[in-house]
Amino acid sequence: MNLQHWNYKSALFSSTIRALLFLFANLRSGCHAASGAMLAEFLYRAVTAGFYGALTQSFRRVQPPWKGTLGALVVVPLVTHSIEFTIHYLRGTPNLKTSMIASICFTLVSTSFNLFAMRRGALVSGRGAWSIADDMRALPGLIADFLGAGPTWLWRCASRRPTR
Repeated sequence: MNLQHWNYKSALFSSTIRALLFLFANLRSGCHAASGAMLAEFLYRAVTAGFYGALTQSFRRVQPPWKGTLGALVVVPLVTHSIEFTIHYLRGTPNLKTSMIASICFTLVSTSFNLFAMRRGALVSGRGAWSIADDMRALPGLIADFLGAGPTWLWRCASRRPTR
């Protein structure tokens, strides 16, 4: 993967949100500790999240879709959180357990949503990608569709007639 595959949208959103997660997870240890954890997370994600976003973007075309989802929700988080843990362990982030749990939970939700949106053309970068403004306009509808996808799937499964 080279620089042209780097997903700047993922880098922008991920580094900002995750930095805030680490800030709030470490506030009880003081402003200095919290801001240090926030800065470390922001720098790590600003550099790497674009590549992780590009990797997630590549999973959107994997067939069958469940294989792409599995790859995006297992492979990418294993790599990203292993590195993230190491960085914060070595720098002495005080509330590491809370920080990591918040980050992993955010990853599961955000990667699921990003893959969902990317399969519909949003939040991707590269040739033919929408602008960030177009992505922002599409987000409310995508969020509604994402939140409705699980209940819709369950309804379809429950409504199927058993076959003999």
